[in-house]
Amino acid sequence: MSIAQQPNHNRLMVLKADTYRRMPWKNGAGETVEIAVFPPEADLATFGWRVSMATVGSDGPFSVFPGIDRTLSILQGDGIELDIAGRSPVVLTQASKPLAFPADAATSARLVSGAIVDLNVMTRRGQWVHQVEKRIVEGQHHLDAEGGVTMLLSLGNVRIDSGDHAVELARLDCAILQGVVLITSDMPTEAYLIHISPV
Repeated sequence: MSIAQQPNHNRLMVLKADTYRRMPWKNGAGETVEIAVFPPEADLATFGWRVSMATVGSDGPFSVFPGIDRTLSILQGDGIELDIAGRSPVVLTQASKPLAFPADAATSARLVSGAIVDLNVMTRRGQWVHQVEKRIVEGQHHLDAEGGVTMLLSLGNVRIDSGDHAVELARLDCAILQGVVLITSDMPTEAYLIHISPV
């Protein structure tokens, strides 16, 4: 499903984890689970922005995406050490803040201990910009999602209310938000808030 299919009367759209599109990595070394892409059905050479997850099961280089900025977060596993050209090596774990870096910088990864699953947000430089924020949702929180594209990827069960409409998110489901929404969770739940704006 694409954002172009979002009903005008509905201020929420849920992308269910079992409906995400699966496709091979650009370098052929693994598989990506595509959550959302714009323009709809864009390929790796033509997207303006893209949100995806991937399982990294071995050490090796990252795919290079010319003209793309990316932010990486660890959703599952013990983490990876990233060697990004021009930077000191950094270890990224589930406890780390999302890490932003150019997707066209030569980057290699070394697994800390076993496979990991990452969240990868990419935008085309000069057209779109993005921010990724890790949050703990507990109780009720209001969120103003006006302007640009705002998405919430949940790592547990949360409820989102917008006016008289409500949706439930399970683990790895994603909601595209509009306007002011109320996010509720009965227990501490990790979630990633993604905001994408045109330049």
